[in-house]
Amino acid sequence: MFARPANPISHRLARLALAIAAAGGLLVGMAGPLHRYAGVDPAIALSIFRYGSYIAFAAIALGLATLVPTRPGDRRRGFLSALLALILGGGAAFVPLTWFLKARNLPAIHDISTDLADPPVFVVTAQLRRGAANPAAYSGAETARLQRAGYPELLPLKLAVPTDQAFTRVDRAAMELGWEIVARAPTDGRIEATVRSPWFGFIDDVVIRVRRDGDGSRIDVRSKSRVGQSDLGANAARITALLGRVRAGS
Repeated sequence: MFARPANPISHRLARLALAIAAAGGLLVGMAGPLHRYAGVDPAIALSIFRYGSYIAFAAIALGLATLVPTRPGDRRRGFLSALLALILGGGAAFVPLTWFLKARNLPAIHDISTDLADPPVFVVTAQLRRGAANPAAYSGAETARLQRAGYPELLPLKLAVPTDQAFTRVDRAAMELGWEIVARAPTDGRIEATVRSPWFGFIDDVVIRVRRDGDGSRIDVRSKSRVGQSDLGANAARITALLGRVRAGS
């Protein structure tokens, strides 16, 4: 009896799965740096990211198909290639899948404010936003409705200290978070800053407003993305982090 040869088709498919996984991983991995460091248009960078994830999922499907023997006793010469395709494809698909699942559970908005009736106004950062996909003006009533439903915990912070002390605390907290302060207007009780996302380098703008509230102070914060329809919760998380730090320092 001659030994049954390894299935050459499955071997080739396994190597193809590995090649596809490598291509998907490359596209997903390079999408952020292409925008951040090479100035590629955000829409193009996000398209590269999205199609890279599609390719990664295709590699996972093909890798799984080649791991399962089609005949009893088949020895898969491409087993290692298929396994590597699954690992590489899974790694490339992990972040896009995480973002997709997060987006399903969060409101598709990019303009968050603790004061929905009178949102803090961008002044200096409004000039920096010229040409941005999302204008500086507040996004409107529908955004406010979605925020109330998605982030009901986002409320102004009230401190039992004068406005000058509250201003100092907020300024210090923003710097501790690593934000780039672009404007300080103590007379107006206004601080403006910009924040870059870690991978794509997308820029969000933040304006903080400190007003007198009886014998104390009221702090309102607004954070808005320059590009994108959904911020995946980044702006709300940023405001929560700032107010939490200010509260902890009081």
